[in-house]
Amino acid sequence: MTITLDLPQELEQELITEASKLKLSLSEYALDILKSRWVTGGRLPKTGAELVAYWQQENIIGSRPDIADSQIHARYLRRQAESRVEQ
Repeated sequence: MTITLDLPQELEQELITEASKLKLSLSEYALDILKSRWVTGGRLPKTGAELVAYWQQENIIGSRPDIADSQIHARYLRRQAESRVEQ
């Protein structure tokens, strides 16, 4: 299906910028946004409890059994990011 939208110029530029950061085309990025709204029933989590409930519903929590201690893993990722060389 093809849909044509007349977007305000500022919104179009913002979408193009975000899509570029993610290395996606504008249509791919727009589709991702629409899919995420569909998956959440059009209602995005507003609190931490709602976000955790959503993650549980989507089986995200516990999806990495290889990570025994999340705090240690988070510190490891932070150290990697801090020592990353910009290219």
